[in-house]
Amino acid sequence: MDLKRQRLDLRTKLFNLLKEKSFRREKVILASGKESDFYFDMKPAMLDPEGAGLMAELILHELQGVKADCIGGLVMGAVPLVSPVAMKSHKFGRSLVGFFIRKEAKDHGTKKLVEGDSIEGKKVVILDDVTTSGGSAMEAVRAAREAGATVTLVLSIVDRGEGAAELYASEGLDFYCLFRAEEFLAAGR
Repeated sequence: MDLKRQRLDLRTKLFNLLKEKSFRREKVILASGKESDFYFDMKPAMLDPEGAGLMAELILHELQGVKADCIGGLVMGAVPLVSPVAMKSHKFGRSLVGFFIRKEAKDHGTKKLVEGDSIEGKKVVILDDVTTSGGSAMEAVRAAREAGATVTLVLSIVDRGEGAAELYASEGLDFYCLFRAEEFLAAGR
């Protein structure tokens, strides 16, 4: 099977799984503070064996040609996906080391903000489950930069289309999402 067809098959399977396990039409307050009539709770899909595998494979397909040594992001949006992506990266002919960024540095032990191997001097991809205004991933970008890393891409599973892409562009960051919220809204009609 050619790579393009394989990617499309993965995307279709993941879309259906996300639609079933993660997409909800209900009033909620988002992390950005905005009210919305739909919501993506990605944890059920990210912690599902098939969902984690599909997301990791699709992420790695999208990272072909992206210069990166490591992949990680802010707690909790990236944590469930970092290990499956790192684990499967060898299948794609590379070694992506995982890391995650705490909201606050630990007040004990190593007192780290960035967990995992050092990302100093490394090229990193910031991963997020859902982007709205882009603020959460930008926290991760800032922390990664402060730790001495170069951010080569911000990658989101789903972009709600509410300002994240514009924020990253204004910061000179490349951004890619696997899905757009409008795809799920259209499928729900």
